[in-house]
Amino acid sequence: MAIITEPARGSAKEVHDRMPLALDNDSVEPWLDPAFTERDAIRGVTRHIDAGLIRHWPVSPLVDKPGDDRSAQLINPLKPVSYMTVCHFFP
Repeated sequence: MAIITEPARGSAKEVHDRMPLALDNDSVEPWLDPAFTERDAIRGVTRHIDAGLIRHWPVSPLVDKPGDDRSAQLINPLKPVSYMTVCHFFP
């Protein structure tokens, strides 16, 4: 597996200058099609999700602690604000 990054867009720019490439649903199949090997062909059939769909919020620094069995709870917003942030894409 690989994570492909791109320059940050939308509110993701508040967190970092790069973000994971996030394609819209219609782009997934062409993106995975092995027939597309040319960069311009790939760019012609794929589209980013709308930057307005990107939201982020502070989370517990425990997200970086391997083996924590509360993982589902760790992505909930923290109060007061922590220094760790999670980005989630809502298609």
